[in-house]
Amino acid sequence: MSIKNSELILNPDGSVYHLNLKPEHISDTLIFVGDQDRVEKITTHFDSIEFKTQKREFKTETGFYKGKRLTVISTGIGPDNIDIVLNELDALVNIDLNTRRPKQDLQTLNIVRVGTSGSLQKDIPVDSFVISTHGLDINGMLHFYKIEDIVNPEIENAFIEHTNWDKNKARPIVIKNSSYLQSIFETDIVYKGITGTAGGFYGPQGRVLRLPLYDASLNNKLDTFNYKSHRITNFEMETSVIYGLSKLLGHNAISLNAIIANRPNGDFSKDPQKTIENLIVYTLDRIVNI
Repeated sequence: MSIKNSELILNPDGSVYHLNLKPEHISDTLIFVGDQDRVEKITTHFDSIEFKTQKREFKTETGFYKGKRLTVISTGIGPDNIDIVLNELDALVNIDLNTRRPKQDLQTLNIVRVGTSGSLQKDIPVDSFVISTHGLDINGMLHFYKIEDIVNPEIENAFIEHTNWDKNKARPIVIKNSSYLQSIFETDIVYKGITGTAGGFYGPQGRVLRLPLYDASLNNKLDTFNYKSHRITNFEMETSVIYGLSKLLGHNAISLNAIIANRPNGDFSKDPQKTIENLIVYTLDRIVNI
């Protein structure tokens, strides 16, 4: 049965609605960034660029780096944007846009997030890199999908008990990364741990301006969580949804974060742009091995 026009929306030129992309515009290996200005910070390293487009915050460039065809796409901020980006990218490779039917032979994408984050652990300094072994979803978006095959209830239950998680909030979800991609990007200089993914920047991440928090001690609970060597290393707004949707759709995903702030120590990087550039170079030097 074909997918209705209202469910899979295409532009007049046949491209997917939000991303403004056609299947031939993307590689099977993609780099996700949040900031649209960071796309060119990555592609400036490319040997050549074959395609560019932008619609809203979704900016895409595809080209070659050391003979490897890569696509860099900006997702914007937050879980809701990741829901758009991953579903539309999957549609490009796994749905026939002419017949509007899923394909028989499904393609696997390799997705590498290059982002920035704040450390929740005193021993993970600013200007370091973190690989997210798992994404801890505390924003609730993934609950709209059938997720029973990708969750990790042991870690989730331990987290719920440790934090005395409010039953009126969405149940936390823990999703593992792609072991294959971790083997490519893991080195001795990179820290590893669970990355918490919030649905907002201020209250959901424990920041107080004028509004009081429902649980002012949540960040401290995250800092001190430890279960069978699993600890929460950093906090941001995308990783868990990238991991969750990638697993559900059959894609590989890894999240790499440049640590530009240390929340327990109150530190902020003196040169965050240099740290981000260092992570970009680190990523490109390894992504060619996929």
